[in-house]
Amino acid sequence: MRIHTLDLLFQDTPGLIASHLLETGDGLALVETGPGSTLPALRAAIRAHGFDEKDVRHVLVTHIHLDHAGAAGWWARQGARVYCHPNAERHLIDPSRLMASARMVYGDAMDRLWGEMLPAPAEQVTVLQDGEILRLGGAEITAWDTPGHARHHHAFVCGDICFTGDAAGVRLGGSSYQGVTSAPPQFEPEAYDATLARLLAGEFRQIYLAHFGVVNDVRAHLEAYRVRIRQVHERMSAWVAEGRDSETTRRLHQDAEHALALSQGVTGELWQSYEKANGTAMCADGIRLCVEKSS
Repeated sequence: MRIHTLDLLFQDTPGLIASHLLETGDGLALVETGPGSTLPALRAAIRAHGFDEKDVRHVLVTHIHLDHAGAAGWWARQGARVYCHPNAERHLIDPSRLMASARMVYGDAMDRLWGEMLPAPAEQVTVLQDGEILRLGGAEITAWDTPGHARHHHAFVCGDICFTGDAAGVRLGGSSYQGVTSAPPQFEPEAYDATLARLLAGEFRQIYLAHFGVVNDVRAHLEAYRVRIRQVHERMSAWVAEGRDSETTRRLHQDAEHALALSQGVTGELWQSYEKANGTAMCADGIRLCVEKSS
């Protein structure tokens, strides 16, 4: 099975959001669709690789956040079958609640950033349970329940490779710096740690990140990311215990992450890409919400 990583050029910036195109014995499959705003770029990338977008028969979404599944409904309406976590199904069929929540967060920037999320016809959506195998010609893809970033999150395993969605963090531009994906409201460090232990036990040769692309140093990446999950949670717990308000913890989290990124060679331009892909203010709010729920 050949894999092509497609750059969706989110916010006209390369290397932020990827969709992975798989050549299978049963047509083309997409892992992640990106948001509705990047659908033209995705369609163009498919054609640029010499394929007809009408041959996309299967769409696998790791979870229903807009940067991963915003265009899933459009593909379903073209006849593709969409595969998802059991907790994601209702949001794909009726994304109105998801979109209303996002609009409250992003306001006037909503349409520019994320575009439209069309409802997927119910008959085109298939739920995969943990461990369920999808057979596409000669390819076998297994769904793994991988919470921590979200409770509706799957990773997709194919032999010795794994498409990890947001379960293995953000790593851009060849940097070693890993941004922790902790957007509210479902960041859960204990579940995240169990997910990473499961991914480590898979002993994968390669993992494919949505943000961004293939990782070859899999064990080192996943072990380092487990440390990062604990680090951001312990740090936020200390700030909350000190009585810091949410505005202050956003600033402290951004400053700490920026300093760490700089220490690992991230340039100013690349840092701005990290902020576009996984904004630190939003991530701080997700970690804080987790801390407050457990206190």
